[in-house]
Amino acid sequence: MSSSKNDAPSDEPQTKAYSIYTAPEKWFIVGLTGFAAMFSPLTANIYFPAIPTIAAVFHKSIELINLTVTVYMIVQGISPMFWGTMSDRWGRRPMFIGCMVVLCGACVGLALVPTDAYWLLMVLRCLQAAGSASTIALGAGAIADIAAPAHRGSFFGIWNIGPMVGPCVGPVLGGVLADKLGWRSIFWFLVISSGVCGLVIVTLLPETLRALVGDGSVSPPRFYMPLIPVIGKAQHAPDHSSRGNRRGFANPLLLFLYPDVTIILLFNALVYAEFYAVTATISTLFQPTYPFLNETETGLCFLAIGGGMMMGGVSNGELLDWDYQRVKRKVLRKLEQDPENKVKPEDVTKDEHFPIEVARLRMMPAMFAIYVAACIGYGWCLEAGVNIAGPLILQIIIGWTSMSMMNSAQTLIIDLAPSHGSAITACNNLVRCSFGAVAVSVIDPILKHLGTGWTYVLLSGICIVFSPSYYVLMHYGPKWRVQRRARRQATQGSKA
Repeated sequence: MSSSKNDAPSDEPQTKAYSIYTAPEKWFIVGLTGFAAMFSPLTANIYFPAIPTIAAVFHKSIELINLTVTVYMIVQGISPMFWGTMSDRWGRRPMFIGCMVVLCGACVGLALVPTDAYWLLMVLRCLQAAGSASTIALGAGAIADIAAPAHRGSFFGIWNIGPMVGPCVGPVLGGVLADKLGWRSIFWFLVISSGVCGLVIVTLLPETLRALVGDGSVSPPRFYMPLIPVIGKAQHAPDHSSRGNRRGFANPLLLFLYPDVTIILLFNALVYAEFYAVTATISTLFQPTYPFLNETETGLCFLAIGGGMMMGGVSNGELLDWDYQRVKRKVLRKLEQDPENKVKPEDVTKDEHFPIEVARLRMMPAMFAIYVAACIGYGWCLEAGVNIAGPLILQIIIGWTSMSMMNSAQTLIIDLAPSHGSAITACNNLVRCSFGAVAVSVIDPILKHLGTGWTYVLLSGICIVFSPSYYVLMHYGPKWRVQRRARRQATQGSKA
């Protein structure tokens, strides 16, 4: 088996890799699932520039057309709870295919919807959300399947570019398509792109659920095989010991009973809400502040925050993996100095010995401080009407730091519940979408009453109040994991 930095680095005492896939194969899976995950925010944001036109052709008010955005966000938050939970039971590949079929079909309907059927527009937007939103949870589950904790950060860093860049490039694409080809072209574009993604998934994406295929060496049922099984094609002896227990259906909301999971999800949602308050108001704040911008140039302003997010995803992923190794070496040194230590070096990264919270959150306070400073500065730059370069540079910093924090949070929650990778990501999506929807609904009234500068002071202040969550997690997180493990072992013992 070929080795790579993603399989067995020189300082890893492990004797076998976490999965059989080579580094290029892992990156292909990450890239394809990241592309699929992009459709969740893309289908939401590409629609925004066409809202005035759609309101006119449907002979409805802007407020009624905005309801199609509201119902989209509601379904976007709820549907992954079902798709994600099913994927933890039945596999990633069937759910990916199902999502792409629903999304593509809904987009065909939206491209052809009669302009006298407002009710059908609402229904199809709900179906569109049901198909697109769950791809984030499914992709996160696939990464948990193929990537060991020591290298999970870099994989999530690259993968997160898909779902986080969607809000930035969506308005640009939507504006150009609606302006040049008409509002229906937006949905035809989504039909083609989601159809291509679905075909590649059907053709090449292998099943990764460890309860079915273990480290990838165990052949799944024929239904789970890609049409062209070139990923993981190298011959390996089936390792049935790498397969986890195939779980029955579990209520994903029970994951909120984990105090560490709940804390990180809530704080991550607050950061996301302020980030969404920045992106959702770029057009409305930039056009009156810089009246020389036309619609296309305003749309291009979204690329600043998108570029920052791309840089943050890549750099933070590498930083997470570096921090993991740093904490590991520190734990090893501590154990070597303990004369009563009985832990083997190869067992040091097991759940009961390793402070995963410290490894994932060590740099978060610094990132958070830069993030809130950039958000506050961004608000006051727009309030003062400084040169447009000022807020655009701050957008890059906001994108960089917000992506870094959300990537760290996403990686940590997968570490805390790796066998529920999709379900716990669905919980993350539910909380983030809920907070994001609230932020979008209240940001305009707050801007009118407080002004741009004080609005972002208020939003940043709310985040600052809850920022001690990081230290609570790093201090109490390991204790909570010990308690969960003890309860789980007691339950298993009583059943035996």
